[in-house]
Amino acid sequence: MRTLSLSPALFLAAALLTLPAMGFAQDEVPAGATSTPAPNAKVFSDSEKAAIEDVVRDYLTTKHPEVLMEAMKELQRRDQASAEAKSKEAVTNFKDKIFNDANSPIGGNPKGDVTMVEFFDFQCGYCKMSEEAISKILKEDKNVKFIYKDFPILGPMSVTASKAALAAAKQGKYIKFHDELMAKKEHLSEDIIYAVAKDSGLDVDKLKKDMASDDIAKMIEVNLKLGNDVGVRGTPMFIIGNQTYPGALQFDQMKKAVDEARAAASKK
Repeated sequence: MRTLSLSPALFLAAALLTLPAMGFAQDEVPAGATSTPAPNAKVFSDSEKAAIEDVVRDYLTTKHPEVLMEAMKELQRRDQASAEAKSKEAVTNFKDKIFNDANSPIGGNPKGDVTMVEFFDFQCGYCKMSEEAISKILKEDKNVKFIYKDFPILGPMSVTASKAALAAAKQGKYIKFHDELMAKKEHLSEDIIYAVAKDSGLDVDKLKKDMASDDIAKMIEVNLKLGNDVGVRGTPMFIIGNQTYPGALQFDQMKKAVDEARAAASKK
């Protein structure tokens, strides 16, 4: 293989040729600039470009793969920071719909100084994993308000389960039904859903009638749109204070998020 001795500047140029994500793509021109090279600019021939690419590829994949790993980590960090900033902005933009929707069931202390919101699906295993932490938080911290956002995205039975839960709220038993259904480890079926409803003390015939109503369907539609607006890409997703937390949370993570939200609110 042909090799070249590269100065740091030339090495960077070569890296940019092979890593467009870290700079301008070859066919891009910065705003306000022309596509004509400067008089003294070095223009590489195709063979020179190929040689440079070989050197960079060998450097990054064989001799110093840690450089590539660090670059990928930095890109991931930037992507994560960008996503978090966008989510925070979305929470601010849709604050009223997130925190003040009269149709969203509420647990914990309705007047708590920290509000937790969960977008969840009754068939989501990760949502079920978070239930123990949620229960412990609400038991140990009597100043947390918890808002449930039914977000059925895992198929028709998820929709049926959410309709049943929201209909249960009309009988004043949303949380009991929610907790009992979340405790089920097997795949849900209508038989399981209605058996849980009966065990929760619900009038199942009334429940089924309420499930078929337009207002229940509208509640789910509103939640799905809101989730899309604030960047929910899967379940669960938590909003604690004004920060978003995608994925299952353990108790310590949840408690830390609550403490940080409380501290941030006290500074305002």
